[in-house]
Amino acid sequence: MESTVAVVAEVGFAGASLAAIAQHAGLSKGLLSYHFRDKDHLMEQTALWTFASFEQAIVDGLDISAPAPELLRQIVRQVAAHGAVHRAERRALDQIIRNLRRPDGAPRFSLADYESTYAAQEQLFRRGQREGTFRAFDPRIMAVTLQAAMDTMFGYADAHPDIDLEHYADQLADLLLAAVTA
Repeated sequence: MESTVAVVAEVGFAGASLAAIAQHAGLSKGLLSYHFRDKDHLMEQTALWTFASFEQAIVDGLDISAPAPELLRQIVRQVAAHGAVHRAERRALDQIIRNLRRPDGAPRFSLADYESTYAAQEQLFRRGQREGTFRAFDPRIMAVTLQAAMDTMFGYADAHPDIDLEHYADQLADLLLAAVTA
């Protein structure tokens, strides 16, 4: 999967053949085909693995005992910092998500795949509301908005490689906190 990420990040989804991935991994194409039905299966598993590793790395870097507003700021900063360090993985994940299709032509991944992320973010917003630091609002809508804002941060950073992601993350956190603070 690491080789899939490296090849997709370098040549894009369309250019990433099983042969190129196997060569990068130092494996035979047959061995790769033994573990994955086809390119689509490999890409799907790579996307799920990459997303899970991103999520775990971000969660591991958080102080979940911090007050909800500080935790929200930590999340935005952690996501930005991790994404800045792991640009190739982020680029590969984006390529796979945008290009992988189901047999009927529909995208394999959609916003529905963020369900566990949205649920965790909703818990944070509800916690802040219970603590009295966050005002009343719909936590699901705010979770979807938070995730969309962080995803857009990376799209913007890719289009503008000179952007200071740490500054962007701080400004985004300020904006989000202004929107949710009681």
